[in-house]
Amino acid sequence: MYKKTNNIVARIFERQITTPPPSTSINCVRQFYENLVPDCTIYDVECPDQSFHKFTDDGHYLISFSRNHQNLIVYRPTWPSFSCNQNNCDSLHLPQKAKRFKSFFTQLYSVSLASHNEFICKDFFLHIKTNQFGLFATQTAPVPDAPAVRGATKGIPLIEKITFHLVRLEDGITLDEKVINNDFVSLAQSMGVFLYDDLLAIMALRSQTIHILQIRDSGNLVDVQAIGAFCREDDALFLSSHAQASTHFVDIIYMVNLDKQKQPKLPLDQGGNEIQHHQQSTEAQSSFLSGIKQRLLSFMFRGIWDGERDHSLQRVQSLKKKFYMHFQDYVDLIMWKVQFLDRHHLLIKFGSVDGWVSRNVDHQPSFFAVYSMESTEIIAFYQNSADELYRLFEEFCDHFHATSRNTLYMNFISSHSNNIHALEQLRCMKDKASSFVQFVKKMLASLPVSCQSQSPSPYFDQSLFRFDEKLISATDRHRQSAEHPIKFISRRHPNIFKFKINPGPEAGGDDDEAKKISSFFFHPILPLALSIQHTLGQPSVVNIHFRG
Repeated sequence: MYKKTNNIVARIFERQITTPPPSTSINCVRQFYENLVPDCTIYDVECPDQSFHKFTDDGHYLISFSRNHQNLIVYRPTWPSFSCNQNNCDSLHLPQKAKRFKSFFTQLYSVSLASHNEFICKDFFLHIKTNQFGLFATQTAPVPDAPAVRGATKGIPLIEKITFHLVRLEDGITLDEKVINNDFVSLAQSMGVFLYDDLLAIMALRSQTIHILQIRDSGNLVDVQAIGAFCREDDALFLSSHAQASTHFVDIIYMVNLDKQKQPKLPLDQGGNEIQHHQQSTEAQSSFLSGIKQRLLSFMFRGIWDGERDHSLQRVQSLKKKFYMHFQDYVDLIMWKVQFLDRHHLLIKFGSVDGWVSRNVDHQPSFFAVYSMESTEIIAFYQNSADELYRLFEEFCDHFHATSRNTLYMNFISSHSNNIHALEQLRCMKDKASSFVQFVKKMLASLPVSCQSQSPSPYFDQSLFRFDEKLISATDRHRQSAEHPIKFISRRHPNIFKFKINPGPEAGGDDDEAKKISSFFFHPILPLALSIQHTLGQPSVVNIHFRG
């Protein structure tokens, strides 16, 4: 055996003469990124005044939006090239003409998605890799204090029109659209939408409906199922037919009574009676619990009933204590969020309306239910402090992040279920927690996970690099800007500094008291990254980090 070296030439030679252990070939290839790091930075680069969102997971496109939130602008990442007619070209720095945004990115197109009264949701984008499609969303301005009519959930804002656009990323052509009217979908960080293979789940909060759609290869959005008020396709038809039968039966009884009383004003009274019957029927239907709520309550009832096997008296007492005393609290639960576990099972998060409005999830009780779309039954139910669910999350975290069986590179995103260093960090947080119950609630608050919320960049692989996760991580979100550069240190050689990411101007900001927010976009394959620093009342500062 010989000691491994960090020299890239030696590594290439070693790759030629040795065979990696089974199932480790990709991990061995990713170790080359220790030598290929974005060690050069162009500060405050000249670029268009746009809102940059992210790279697609395959690295082919950079998604951005216009500042007025009307146009979609897509770029193709390239690599700068320039000519040199001097003798010592290797020692030259990048020419000033090459230090531009267009030297690294080529604009493919700019298309308008939003109408005059709509705007693009700049925090929402899902990439369908198998077909190179992109899913975008536009919406009208939300109405925060809209009245709850037609069974809508109280306290949830109203959006008059939400449109999902399926766009072919190659040329920007819109292939299909899905419109949801008079509802609310949480589109920030794609919280209300989850993509698994070709299946799409949209959580409409105001109507408490989960819309299941299929994205066909032809570019069509096909409605598959709507889970909420009804769980099966024929539930509405079944209730409607029974309501008509009951109304017809009541009308017959009324006609018999009229014949007995021999009242002459039959048509007028009958018409008024029909209106009254219709109102009673409508009130009866609106008083029903939704299909998903009925299945949830029945699952809880059966679980408590089957848990007591001694005699009926203990079962009744247990039901009174655990079920009936909290019955109204369970009835008032609403669906907050949803994700696919696989093609047939959903993980649904339930909570109170007040908890969703306040967004203070740490102090609000919430519940998780596993729903089978085939049997339309709840097959598991947990509270947000359940030890069993936390153990599943700790050991099988990658299963919650599964978005497709085809995107293999997503399997290399570091988590505490596949990386020993991430697991050590989790255990350290657990040991420092003052209350284990609060720690479990804090960890389970991320469930259901947001779709495509993590970058597959190898520079976030915790088996290769060590960095401060408070300042930067694979999770796509804005962070408080650091006053000093963010260092990436080799994991195998803890004393070797590899590269740094410095958001903001090269000489630092003039106003140190101004609140600064930074966002980072790492290319999933190339040693290329964008850092953008946002300061209130000032133009954004865009830096490009690349391999020199």
